[in-house]
Amino acid sequence: MTRSFDIEIAQNTDIPELLDFVCNARQSMFPKLHGTALPADLREFEQHYLQGAGCFLLARQQGQIIGSIGYLHYDRRFANFAYPGLKVVEVVRLFVAPEYRRAGLASALYLALQGIAQQAGVEVMYLHTHPFLPGAVEFWQRQGFEVIGVDADPVWQTTHMQSPL
Repeated sequence: MTRSFDIEIAQNTDIPELLDFVCNARQSMFPKLHGTALPADLREFEQHYLQGAGCFLLARQQGQIIGSIGYLHYDRRFANFAYPGLKVVEVVRLFVAPEYRRAGLASALYLALQGIAQQAGVEVMYLHTHPFLPGAVEFWQRQGFEVIGVDADPVWQTTHMQSPL
């Protein structure tokens, strides 16, 4: 079955609906985070994604959000991954509704985001993921990312990845 969807840049009017989608997806994928404070990028969505250097995309089918992805200016929050003199963004919030997984939506979202980043003069895309997310590391490797480090933490095993543009 062919699934059709539209990818669009998030607007102010999308914020309540997209926050609901992202928060539900985050809760589902990361149950250990239940009850923790909402991250700053979501609390202050407009400031982080709609003003300045960030970008956030939504995928919709028949008006319903079925996927999301964004990027933020990389703020060196992982001190051992520094990119002096380069324009670097961190890919964040890739979520696809379960019934739309394995249909090319995640790849389409990333390719659209990558195109926007290239137009903005981004030189490196950084991200981190976790091996307990089925297929995540392999997905990002298919998108051209390479593993640059894995944290020793036995719970999260945060896997750091990058892709030069």
